Amino acid sequence: MSEDTQGSIPCVSVIMNCRNCSKDLAQALDSLMAQTFTDFEVIFFDNGSCDASPAIAQSYGEKIRYVRGEIPVPLGAARNLAIREAAGEFIAFLDCDDLWRPEKLAKQVACFRQDSRIGLVCTDTVLFDGRRELGRVFAGSTPARGMVFAELMQRQWISMSSAMIRREALKSLGEEARAWTGGWFDETLNVCEEADVFYRIAHDWRLDYVDEPLTLWRIHGGNTTFKHFGQFAEETLTILQKQRTLYPGYDHDYADLVQLLTRRANFQKAIDLWHQQKGSQARALLRSITDPSLKHRLFYLVSFLPGSLFDLMAKIYFALPASLRR
Repeated sequence: MSEDTQGSIPCVSVIMNCRNCSKDLAQALDSLMAQTFTDFEVIFFDNGSCDASPAIAQSYGEKIRYVRGEIPVPLGAARNLAIREAAGEFIAFLDCDDLWRPEKLAKQVACFRQDSRIGLVCTDTVLFDGRRELGRVFAGSTPARGMVFAELMQRQWISMSSAMIRREALKSLGEEARAWTGGWFDETLNVCEEADVFYRIAHDWRLDYVDEPLTLWRIHGGNTTFKHFGQFAEETLTILQKQRTLYPGYDHDYADLVQLLTRRANFQKAIDLWHQQKGSQARALLRSITDPSLKHRLFYLVSFLPGSLFDLMAKIYFALPASLRR
């Protein structure tokens, strides 16, 4: 460790959750080891991998604290198990197919040091397919800072590998987490567990960001984000119900969010129906959306194409201007 180190307890705990990630793992780990800020530990939670991932992770020696779960569990549960091993003041997450640029940790820690009320800091994120950049999360519109719960619900701008969370912010979720799932990440969710944590932190803590593309999110055919829109629809409504329970007066205070989340769930369900080759059902659901946006109208036209074009259309989608994607 260098001059960044201030004792045996690390400043940052980096969480890496892995299940059969050998293809891109070394590149992700190399980007982590290239950080200019070195006061960090790495909790590498191997969720029962049966490929070369364990050997790759352990080849980095003492730099990696390797923890193996022999019986695979859902990702939310795996993240909770990894966090229980972490000692850092801040918790960062690096998915095993994503990359960090060298100044990423340093600039996030600097943001936290400016304000003890900040619970989460993210960075701008480059979307890439391993060969070329497909766009940036912040392109066209930078996020809001401060108490931005409603804004984050309207536009989720935090990619998982860009997020760094203050330990105290996670701890503050403890009571409500136990009431729901027994962990920080809701283990009943499978595709929205990350966003759910970000929303709950944003409700009670200030958020900030580094306006630089310091995180690279690899987009490929295996990304859960683009394969399970039916689950997204169900879990969007689950999150809505959870927030109604957690925050008294929610329907009055956040009436616009209730309408937004309902519309979002319908749109996600329509995408899933099209992916299943049920274009007519998708169009019927889209027609039920009041005051449809340009995105809704464009997808209505896309739904006349075969659902087998899903992967191709996803790539085209991310090549569109960010304002149109929203």
